[in-house]
Order: sequence, then C-alpha cells, then structure tokens
Amino acid sequence: MNNDKLVLDTSIIIDGRVSRMLEDGELSKCEMIIPIAVLDELQAQASLSREQGFIGLNEVKRLRELCSSKGITLRFEGERPSMDDIRLARHGRIDALIKDVAKKEGAMLVTADYVQALVAEAEGIKVKYIRKDVKRELSFEKYIDEQTMSLHMMEDVSILAKKGKPGAFELVKVREEPCTHEELTNMIREISDAARLTPGANEISMNGATVIQLGNYRIAITRPPFSDKLEITVVRPTVRLTLDDYRVSKRLMDRLKSKAEGILIAGPPGSGKSTLASSLAEFYMKQGKIVKTFESPRDLQVSDAVMQYAPLEGSFKKAAEILLLVRPDYTIFDEVRKSEDFEVFADMRLAGVGMVGVLHASSPLDAIQRFIGRVELGMIPHILDTIIFVNAGAIVKVYELNLTVRVPTGMVEQDLARPLIEVRDFETGRLEYEIYTFGEENVIVPVEAESSDGIKRLAEERILEVVRRFDKNAEVKVTSSNSALVRVDRSAIPLLIGKSGSTVKELERMLGISIDVEPKIRSIGEHVRFDISEQGNSLYITFEDGVVNRSVDVYIDDQYLFSAMVGKKARIKVSKDSDMGKRLLQALLTNSKISVLVTQNRRGN
Repeated sequence: MNNDKLVLDTSIIIDGRVSRMLEDGELSKCEMIIPIAVLDELQAQASLSREQGFIGLNEVKRLRELCSSKGITLRFEGERPSMDDIRLARHGRIDALIKDVAKKEGAMLVTADYVQALVAEAEGIKVKYIRKDVKRELSFEKYIDEQTMSLHMMEDVSILAKKGKPGAFELVKVREEPCTHEELTNMIREISDAARLTPGANEISMNGATVIQLGNYRIAITRPPFSDKLEITVVRPTVRLTLDDYRVSKRLMDRLKSKAEGILIAGPPGSGKSTLASSLAEFYMKQGKIVKTFESPRDLQVSDAVMQYAPLEGSFKKAAEILLLVRPDYTIFDEVRKSEDFEVFADMRLAGVGMVGVLHASSPLDAIQRFIGRVELGMIPHILDTIIFVNAGAIVKVYELNLTVRVPTGMVEQDLARPLIEVRDFETGRLEYEIYTFGEENVIVPVEAESSDGIKRLAEERILEVVRRFDKNAEVKVTSSNSALVRVDRSAIPLLIGKSGSTVKELERMLGISIDVEPKIRSIGEHVRFDISEQGNSLYITFEDGVVNRSVDVYIDDQYLFSAMVGKKARIKVSKDSDMGKRLLQALLTNSKISVLVTQNRRGN
C-alpha cells in the first residue's frame, strides 16, 4: 500500500492494525486520510463511555505520533456528520460519508469491515480489506486457573482473584505489580476485538459500563464517570453440578418432577444460585421438557439443547411475547431484579409456562416479600409454589406456599376468617409463616407451632446432612426447639468448629439453631487426679508428672468441655475470659462435678 493515499474507516482504526503496520515498517511512503465522520463517530461513542470510542480515539492519537516520527502525512477530510447521521450510523450513513472521502480523494479505502469492503467495491472504489486479527488467548487468561472464580483488575492496584467455590473461597493476590491504565486499555482492546467476532457477546453497554460474555467468561468493564478509574472484572464458573450433587431428598425430587412449576431459587450473592439453576435446566431437559432461559448477561452453563435468550431490544417483556410462541415447558429466569422482571415472571407463569426464577435474597422469606406489592397477594401462590434457599453451594431451606381461607393463627373469632397464604417448611410440613391482609396492610406473621417427635426427627436429619460433611458417622440430638448436640469423631472437631469458632457459627446461622459439639466416643481413657488453682486472669489444672505430654479431655457433669495436651510443667492453662474458662469457673463456684480423662499414650511410647 506504499505510494498510495489511504482512507481509514472506523473499523480499521479500532482494530489497531495500521499502527502496528507502521511500527513494523510495512507502511512507509503513503499519505493517510481520516474522514472527519470517523473522528466524530468515535467521539460520540466515547461520550457515551463505550469502549470502542476510547480505543479508537487512543488509536488516532497513536497514528498521529507514528506518522510524525516517520515523516508520513496524516490529515482529516470530509464532511462533519449531522446528529441524524450519527443516529443512523448503524444504517450506513457514516459509512457513506467515509466512502465519499475515498471517491473524492481517489484514495484506497482501508477497512476491517467485510460489508463496507463489498459495498465500496460495488461502487468502484479501491479497497484493502484486512481481516480482523484476534488473539486466541486473551492477556488476562494467564492469571486464571481451575480454582479461579473471579479476577479483579483495577488501575494502580495489584491483581486479585477469588479462588475456591461458592461458600468456600479466599481472595488472593495473583500479581504484586499494580495494573497500569495502558495495560488495562490494551486488555479492553483485545476483549472488544474478540467480542466483535462473537455473535451476541456485547450484553450490556451503558454510560461508563460494558458487560461482555465471551464463552465462559463474563467480563464487566467500568470507567469514569461510573467508576473513579478503569476496572475489569472477569467472572467464570468453577463447578458444574447435577441435581444429584445437591443430595436432594426424594420428597423434593418428586415435587420437582411432578408438581413444582413456580420455583424461586434465592440466596445471597455468590451462594451458588445460578449453578443450581443450570442444574435444574439440565434436569428438566432429561425429563423430556423444552427448556429456555432468560438472561442478561447469558452466562448459565447449560447444554446446547437449551436456548438462551437475552432481552429483546432491551426488554424482557418483548422477549416474553416471542417466548410464548416457541412454547417452552420451563423457562429459567436469571436474574429477577427489576419490577418489569417480576411482572414478566408472573405473566408467563399464569400463562402456563413453568418458571424457575433466580434472585438475590438474604433469607427465603425475603424472596417471597419481594413479590408482595408487585403482584396481587392472592395470586402469589399461583405464581410461586416452591422456594429453594441456597447458601454456600447447598440447599438449606425449602418452602411451599398454599392459599387457604380460615382464621389466622392466634385469632379466635370466626368472622375474622380471610384468605391467607401458608408458608410451610417443605420437608417437615410445619407451618412457619402466614401472609394475609390486616386492615389495609399485607402482613407476614411467624407461627409458633408445637414440636412433635416427627418434626424433631426431621430436624435432626437436616442437621445431619450438613455435619456429615465433616464426619460421615456424626450423631445429632435436638435438645430443644433452638439447640442441638452434635457428636463427631475427635479428629473432626477442629474442622467443625473452625478458626475462632467461625465454621460452627456459620452452621448455626445457616441452620437457625445453636450447636454444641463434643466427641462421639467419651468412654475411652482413664480418670486422673488433678488440682485447679487460680492465678491472676488464668486457671491452672495441675497433674502428676506421669500425665506430661499426654492428651486429656475435661468434663463438667459428664458433659464434654474441651481437650488439651498437658505441657512440660504438668499443667494446662485456661484463660478466665474464654468460654471454657468461664464455664470451668462457674463449675467450681457451684461445686459441679469436674473430671479429666487421659486419652493418649505418652509420646515416644
């Protein structure tokens, strides 16, 4: 292309190939012309904080510098586009202005747009079509491994990554060196180039934010004015599960197969909701159902037989009109957020389509409350029949909803009977909440139901499902309506309790019950003599020399308190401010029975 006049269109400037050709010496004796229409189009895109606009303007700046250093003429020519031209850019108005410059100058049009090249050739314009050059491997991929859930890159900050799986991950530095603006800009160029060759990759484009779905990568790009500096976040799925992996009870499996058609999957961010939704999509496919998805962005990991739909012209309401024509049996709606989303979910469910909705909620009840006010109260049980609450990648609560007419619990007058929604624990059948209209307000009232042996047994089974992750032979005894005793193997106690009690506290929050932990086998060992003394803020349990370097268990009234290794001074130190110290001190004050059993032989024997 030497000794030619070259007119550069928008696509080749964004592609960045011309500047690379200048650097490599492929272009030396030529004159470059950038139509003013190209510059205005890039400015308009940048003003809307669209990535292509920023990439293109930076490339024009780079071309000026390269041309100046190499003695190549670079000039701007042509008409300035009107606002109508810019609005109709997708319909070829800007392209027409660019071709007019090439005709007037008798120049060669350089483009990376195949359609632009075809039209120019048809009009008799000299054309150099350069196919887009997209790297197979994107720069950020070198920081991602199989354990990476998400990658976080910001200007002037080290690269961070969440590694692990939902409910069990940690934030780690994968590179100490901070990211630079230029580095992130080059990454964005690569991502944008790949997106142009991937149909439907650009999912969201707003002022200051762009979301792109490239294969398994969901990439969010933010820049001012939305964020205070440039940022790229890459999210990828780490696990792909089937419904069997969730250890779903036979009762729930039967419901999903035969009755559940208004399903809500709820949970906090990062709890594994979308992973469960993908599993349900595959489950219904295997049941011989036609399954579609509503997503923005489209990042559910489903088989090719599941068609994934984005908002049609930015609206799920328009997409729903088309969806009804293709007659799906089930639609996975990931995620239900805006008021229009709730309306679409309700309309499609009432039209007879099985719906599985995914939404953020801190509790299963919060998920139901988000429908109240958006949907008529009496219609909610016709829209929702099964609420599945997910946390830390596990199903921890399932509710079923039923509509009935009766006197609410706690009221006695028969003339107070009214329509109400019963919210029952699906596994036990226990009524937990009632939702009804009182005066002009919709109220949600918790119901205190009497415990029964059956409910107690089911509660024990639910706790067992969780604690058996730590010891498959764990034992559970529900001691009251809000507490339980868990017995596990001695080696599993540190894992179950966790650092500073973090694991058992999370289990208590998840299960809604207080948990006491003790060794499963208490009879092994021999009683030993000891003395307890108090010094300052500590209690000392002192033994005979024969107990040095041996492990002992301490009990109060035959209830396990703690285990410890006896030190070289033949004693154990316990802080009075600790829970164990407080319980030990209380036992001394109340003359409770304190006993110590040796459980391990002397080291070296």
